[in-house]
Amino acid sequence: MVTVSFPSASLSFVESGTTCKSAQVSRVLFSGPDDELHGESSQPKKILRDVHISERLMEEFTELARENTEKDLETCGTLAAFLERGVFYVTTLIIPKQESTANSCQAMNEVDVFSIQNERELYPVGWIHTHPSQGCFMSSVDLHTHYSYQVMVPEAFAIVVAPTDSSRSHGIFKLTDPGGMEVLRDCSETGFHPHKEPENGNPVYEHCSNVYKNSNLRFEIFDLR
Repeated sequence: MVTVSFPSASLSFVESGTTCKSAQVSRVLFSGPDDELHGESSQPKKILRDVHISERLMEEFTELARENTEKDLETCGTLAAFLERGVFYVTTLIIPKQESTANSCQAMNEVDVFSIQNERELYPVGWIHTHPSQGCFMSSVDLHTHYSYQVMVPEAFAIVVAPTDSSRSHGIFKLTDPGGMEVLRDCSETGFHPHKEPENGNPVYEHCSNVYKNSNLRFEIFDLR
């Protein structure tokens, strides 16, 4: 079911069923040639709460970004969730006004994003963006953007959608902790630049192991562009 309400720029989607508790849930798994570099680290990690997200939400974002993708322009959005019994459920995608290039995307008027989150008492658990003509990875700029999310919510994750990457069209990543979080915390450089390897031997970032696809999640999309 798809409904459109005006004047609010909101699209509401409901996947089959009506409640998260009876959903078909599966862990989000990704494989690719760089798993050895950006896979799960062998060092002890903090225990994170599980996160559930609708695969259809990711598909709808990809479709909304298509026009930009065809112009080789990035598109970004914020993912917001509610917390119930120790599990985050992503229910809202907010696509803010933004300025984009082929390898960057800057959100504008972020107060609008905060207002939607606050009205619904949601947590900013991550973000999603496209790499229209690049591979599926986290750039140095992406890592700094993501640090601002993960320092607030340890479970925060970043989804990269890379439609031209033949080995992996999308991935879900987080900074390693310990490891990557300290590297980004101590880095004051801007723009595209290399990061040093964490002292504990961890990679700077890795695939998420606590994110699950939930086939029964209700979600909203706010396209504010």
